[in-house]
Amino acid sequence: MYDGYRGWVFRRLVTPRWLGALVLAALFAVACYHLGWWQYDRHLAKAERNERLDEHYRGDVVPLGEVLTPSGLAVEDEWRRVTVTGTYEAGPVFVRGRSLDGEAGLEVLWGLRPDAGGPAVVVNRGFVRPSDQGASVRPSVAPAPDGEVTVTGWARRGEASRGKEAAAGTVASINLPEVADQMALTDVLPDYVLLDSERTADGATPQRPQPLGEPDRSLGTHLAYAYQWWLTMALGFVLIWFGIRRELRAENPQQYPPKVKKTRIWDEEDE
Repeated sequence: MYDGYRGWVFRRLVTPRWLGALVLAALFAVACYHLGWWQYDRHLAKAERNERLDEHYRGDVVPLGEVLTPSGLAVEDEWRRVTVTGTYEAGPVFVRGRSLDGEAGLEVLWGLRPDAGGPAVVVNRGFVRPSDQGASVRPSVAPAPDGEVTVTGWARRGEASRGKEAAAGTVASINLPEVADQMALTDVLPDYVLLDSERTADGATPQRPQPLGEPDRSLGTHLAYAYQWWLTMALGFVLIWFGIRRELRAENPQQYPPKVKKTRIWDEEDE
């Protein structure tokens, strides 16, 4: 009986209709496989980011030039602590669409010219709340200090452009070419510094926007999504099996009598 049933299923499977369904199920399985790996790679990227944070975030401070160069910041050097002495010469430029502790606002960028020479470096000095007069009005912010200042912070990679036009003095992301455009600077490093602290030449701590706080270390749900996609790979084949089984039962009811309903004790008592 089982061998005959298996033969019926196979003969039905090689018909054009079900062969087409089988091809779609295989394509669906391949897509689920790659989507699972895509989510898994995102999980690994966040795990590697956390490893870099553990290694660098509270690590030793190194000169800016050892990490940030015109050729770009290496992935393994992101979040290293750097220091540079120079003079702020451009800014502020506001980064729109940011949030801190669930509150919408902007991040504030300034361009710093190192005393040692070379390209300017963009410094993210912190977070400000939007103006009460609406998005078209830039918020008031304490100016960057005049004269020589020593900045200590974390090396961060520049962000991709969002392709959005922004009002004068604002950008949609920390894309360094766009930031340099707004600051009217022709030579800017391709990555930036997230401010931790700064000191003026006389040792004073200048007023600054609200610090951004420690980075998010959560891994998110990417690993769970990866397993879900991989488990879903078999779904198309399972649906095909049930579809063929249903057709065979409909066409050969004598071979598949309905199951006898079990009589429960309380059903007998109701009678």
